[in-house]
Amino acid sequence: MLGPEASPPVTVRGTRRPDLGFQEISRQLLTKSDYRFIHTLRVRWRECDVQGIAYYGSYIDFIDVAQAEYFRNLGILTHNTESRKLFDLAAVKVTLEYKSPAKIDDLIDVHIRVHKMGFTSIAKRWEIYRSGTNKLLATGETISVNYESVSGESRPLPDEIRRDIEAYEGMLKTP
Repeated sequence: MLGPEASPPVTVRGTRRPDLGFQEISRQLLTKSDYRFIHTLRVRWRECDVQGIAYYGSYIDFIDVAQAEYFRNLGILTHNTESRKLFDLAAVKVTLEYKSPAKIDDLIDVHIRVHKMGFTSIAKRWEIYRSGTNKLLATGETISVNYESVSGESRPLPDEIRRDIEAYEGMLKTP
C-alpha cells in the first residue's frame, strides 16, 4: 500500500467469472460481470453541450476519475506526491467507442479492470453504463506507462503494485 492517507476500500460490485483465466479475458469481449470495480458518477452540466448531452471529451474525465478510484481501492494514491515517486501513470493510448449518449444528471457506472501488464505499461478496459441498467454508453481501452517525471522516461511497474493488481483481478502470473 502506498501513501499514508489511503482511504478505506470502495465498495465493489460485480464479480469476475471464476471460469475465465486472465489470458482468456484479455482476448475476448468482456461482460459486466467480468469487471470487479465499478465507480458511479453523476453527469454534471459542465460536462454537457447545450442539448444536455455529455460532451465527447467528458468521457476521458469519467475514465480518469474511475481509474484513480480503482487504484485508491487498492491503497494506491495516484495523486499523492510520495506515491508518484514510485508509480505515476501517463496515458499513451486511449480508444473510445460511443454507443449511446449520457445526459445531464444521469448516474453512470464506469466498469474498469486491468487486463494486461507489461514491463512498464498497464492496459485497462472499461465500459460505461447508465447506472442500474444494461444500457451501454461507451467502451474502450486505456494504455498507460509508469512515468518518471524528472527523467521523462518510462520505468518498470513496481513489483508490489503488480502483485496487488494481479491478486485483485485474479490474474495468472505475468511472465
